[in-house]
Amino acid sequence: MEQLPVEVIGNILSRLGGARDVVIASATCKKWQEAYRKHLHTLSFNSNDWSVYHDLTTTRLEILITQTIFQTSGLQGLSILMDDVDEFSASTVIAWLMYTRETLRRLYYNVRTTPNVNILEICGRQKLEVLALAHNTITGVEPNFQRFPCLKSLSLSYVSISALDLSLLLTACQKIEILELVSPEIAMLDAQVTVELTSPTLKSIYVEAISLDKFILEADSIERLHLKDCALELFELVGRGTLKHFKIDDVSVIHLDIGDTVDNLEIVDVSSFTIFWPKFYQMISRSSKLKKLRLWDVVFDEDEVLDLETIGVCFPQLSHLSLSYDLKDGVLHYGLQGSANLENVAVLELGWPVISDLFSHWVEGLLKRCPNLRRLALVLVDIYCETMDVNVMFNSIAEVYLQHSGIT
Repeated sequence: MEQLPVEVIGNILSRLGGARDVVIASATCKKWQEAYRKHLHTLSFNSNDWSVYHDLTTTRLEILITQTIFQTSGLQGLSILMDDVDEFSASTVIAWLMYTRETLRRLYYNVRTTPNVNILEICGRQKLEVLALAHNTITGVEPNFQRFPCLKSLSLSYVSISALDLSLLLTACQKIEILELVSPEIAMLDAQVTVELTSPTLKSIYVEAISLDKFILEADSIERLHLKDCALELFELVGRGTLKHFKIDDVSVIHLDIGDTVDNLEIVDVSSFTIFWPKFYQMISRSSKLKKLRLWDVVFDEDEVLDLETIGVCFPQLSHLSLSYDLKDGVLHYGLQGSANLENVAVLELGWPVISDLFSHWVEGLLKRCPNLRRLALVLVDIYCETMDVNVMFNSIAEVYLQHSGIT
């Protein structure tokens, strides 16, 4: 251990993460203390890591964090996550940020202060690459002054911000690739809440727990789009066909339009969603490179049904198919009509809430259409057995298994 270079010790301390563990480990000897002071590059204060954080007074906690930060030099990653802790003094928090901002690359910040601290003003025009803010207020964004020339990842959780400031903030991040919005409080300037975002570099966006009238995203480089637990009247994506991963989970949207961005789609994952199949199919029908299609706990409008013939013809590269929806008597056979096989499907995942003859026929029909199947997963959720012999159903399915010796 004595032969370890001090820079290596600095890397070891940085991987510990928690500030308390770093301070304890640095007391090993003078060499480790030197590594802590001169070569530590990552430090984290998290109120969930150490219960004593909740027992200390705010003043004592501020002094403890200040002493720990001010003994370092060249911090690149700083995480201050203080949930369920009383408000800090704004001047103290500003001192932490001013001391570290010139070398900081990653900042994870969840601190309540009085008054509110303007993170953008303090950390703008620096070398920050990752910024995650929570329970903060952002106002008066000025892209010409509060620029983030190196920022690639931005996460806003429970942040209060106007639609205009959000748009301007994205403009100020000239190299942004990842954007996460979790339960933002969008300030209303008029009766209709509309968010319009534009970024030529954005590759991935995750939006959770947001309620808007209109959400319009223009992103020429977008590859991943994930909407979760959102209520939207209109969502529109404008791009240049770069989208590869499209996922929506428990979303209520009246008009969904991902336009001309679907040509290179590889994954479509939809769950807890009401599908108007003709419109939805029309939207993704040009995705000839689709490899995974997941429709889970979805509800089809009226007598619509998933058409396997169409899927087999339009998605020749499909290798993973996951389906779980209500099987309706009288329309099921329409979905199994045709002769086109799902030649490349190697993984088939099926879920259902009711064990019935319908399900048995459905599984048999799907197995016969997947000649190269390697893995079959049957997911049983909230099972209810109708008046039928369950053993007969599984024996019937097993007969089809024997025709697919490669199934695991």
